Amino acid sequence: MKFDTPAGLNPIDKGRVVGKAHDRIDGAAKVTGTAPYAYERHDAAPNAAYGWMVGSGVARGRIAAMDLRAAEAAPGVLGIVTHANAGKLGKGNMNTAPLLGGPQIDHYDQAVALVIADTFENARDAAKLVRIDYTSEGGKFDLAAEQANAVKPPEGGFGGSPDTAVGDFDGAFAKAAVKVDQNYSTPDHSHAMLEPHASTAAWNGDKLTLWTSNQMIAWTVGDVAKTLGIPKANVRLVSPYIGGGFGAKLFLRADALLAALGARQVGRPVKVALARHQIPNNTTHRPATIQRIRIGADKDGVIDAIGHEVWSGDLPGGGPETAAQQTRLLYRGANRMTAHRLATLNLPEGNAMRAPGEAVGLLALEVAMDELAEACGVDPVELRIRNDVQYDPEAGTQRPFSSRKLVECMRAGAERFGWNKRQEKPGQVRDGRWMVGMGVASAFRNNLVGKSGARIGVDAKGQVIVETDMTDIGTGSYTIIAQTAAEMMGVPLEAVTVRLGDSRFPVSAGSGGQWGANSSTAGVYAAAMALRAKLAEKAGYSVDQAEFEEGLIRHENKSQTLAALAGREGIWAEDSIEFGDLDKRYAQATFGAHFCEVGVDMDTAEVRIRRMGGAFAAGRILNPKSARSQVIGAMTMGAGSALMETLDVDTRFGFFVNHDMAEYLVPVHADIPEQDVLFIEELDDKSSPMKAKGVGELGICGAGAAVANAIYNATGIRIRDYPLTIDKLLKARAA
Repeated sequence: MKFDTPAGLNPIDKGRVVGKAHDRIDGAAKVTGTAPYAYERHDAAPNAAYGWMVGSGVARGRIAAMDLRAAEAAPGVLGIVTHANAGKLGKGNMNTAPLLGGPQIDHYDQAVALVIADTFENARDAAKLVRIDYTSEGGKFDLAAEQANAVKPPEGGFGGSPDTAVGDFDGAFAKAAVKVDQNYSTPDHSHAMLEPHASTAAWNGDKLTLWTSNQMIAWTVGDVAKTLGIPKANVRLVSPYIGGGFGAKLFLRADALLAALGARQVGRPVKVALARHQIPNNTTHRPATIQRIRIGADKDGVIDAIGHEVWSGDLPGGGPETAAQQTRLLYRGANRMTAHRLATLNLPEGNAMRAPGEAVGLLALEVAMDELAEACGVDPVELRIRNDVQYDPEAGTQRPFSSRKLVECMRAGAERFGWNKRQEKPGQVRDGRWMVGMGVASAFRNNLVGKSGARIGVDAKGQVIVETDMTDIGTGSYTIIAQTAAEMMGVPLEAVTVRLGDSRFPVSAGSGGQWGANSSTAGVYAAAMALRAKLAEKAGYSVDQAEFEEGLIRHENKSQTLAALAGREGIWAEDSIEFGDLDKRYAQATFGAHFCEVGVDMDTAEVRIRRMGGAFAAGRILNPKSARSQVIGAMTMGAGSALMETLDVDTRFGFFVNHDMAEYLVPVHADIPEQDVLFIEELDDKSSPMKAKGVGELGICGAGAAVANAIYNATGIRIRDYPLTIDKLLKARAA
């Protein structure tokens, strides 16, 4: 099905199941322990051996010698995989560095060996006996030190062109009545998902099955095949349940490759899970940024010039953190400029993490907007409203937004939060020993869509079955796909079975970039429309006039059950949603407004979030219950970016020092006692037949800036180097 014209009235608009709050249909399996995760496939891969990864002890260099004798002689050891015996390996399209290093080493903790044994403990203990001598080479590990050497990245990467320019930014900024010109910095971040990277692999002749924790099935099938040098048809990927990913599991990682190599070597299934301390350095992370923002406005705060420059780093062949991309679309300004520069760093691979670009870009932009509001003497909410624009400000009026409700979010969110009680002058509100302040920030995330397919059928009992390789990373994909099928076929939710995460199923958009829910349900919509046509034809009805409800297909005064039409063999249909150029003709994005109230201890500078609230517009909300869960989780993640999350780099040796959950700090429930979420009613007919948009990443975008702005309102201290930790607040207060 081609989606190239705005959606009209369609079966989803009935809203009998879609748009209603539903518990997750996979919830019972998860809480009873019957949902099979990648490391637990004892049913499908019995008698699996265990693999333990050995990572490089240097950040850059070569392996001079490797002594495996003691490890090979250790109890229970079945084999050891290294570059010397793994065979010729390629590199996946989505990987920056080879997943198995040697003799060349590209980054610290790059996999250099897999020790395989009969038990987990034997594999782990034997891995400690592997002896490796390295020839270490110097590396570049400090973004600030390499900032001057950063270059413009190639065109065609994620986020579009690295640079954009409209009008005369330099001239307009120089003439502006009010100016903001500040530098901001964000550190490296770890995904810190609950389930580590884990895989189980088994070979049947020349065919490989990988049970792995992965967000993008089709991408990874291709990269497994390319890396191993085998046909894609010989690779099956299975990933029905994923314990979080946040972008860390978008691509093939070392656990999956090593499990496949290990299973091939020892002739039996092998399972590999990365230990928590291996994840930050062996896999991917969100790169650190240095950002310069310049805004020129008139005395009323109306922006005429806005510029955003970003520096980040990655391994050779990697890409930038596109932190200026929201600045291209969020606010008005006839004279504009954005630029990204990429430094070569020999740190582990930088790549996508929840809301790549906007999550850290808004940590800078939305603080700069608050600084502009103060300089103009304009309320921060009002300033953002004054600079709203209903068309792409880089393209002009010829590219309007498909739907843009930022102003509605600001006004409704401010009223609900009690923004009118905020004191304009910082440091005015006390609650005992706590200085109290409020902050606001805009939320913005591009609406991305992608081709997505599904297969849907009805069996002899009238049960509707949906199959697609779409994944559920804890976001509720099972439920919204079931809701879509139930709505389309006119059956209750209980009459739908959903099968996900298997490369034998039709290729979906996968989970990532906030595109998964909208695209995958649109794919189910397309397949269901094809099934409706088949059923109507079999019934002898006009599909355009037939009604699907209560397990029946009705036409005028006649009806037949879906079960009867399906017959003993069942009836199936398959289709994909393919998107035309509506996203080019119309700017498409999701919007919101974050509000935060903090308390800062007068003596210790400890920060406590007292409450957070937000109003969000993201098209049709397919399941308000799971959508709210997504948003409050993202808001919490944004608060972590503001207050505590940082991967600390040892710039002498090129690795992340705090590589476990004891020292890489993330917020918990108790850190945010109250969170309120309001969804603004919106249908975006240019986004998809579902008239929905993504919401899973919108909640993190701007949340941290609202915390930062609240801290400033409480204390009068403005810190532009994240995270805003106690030591920085105390130092600034003493200055």
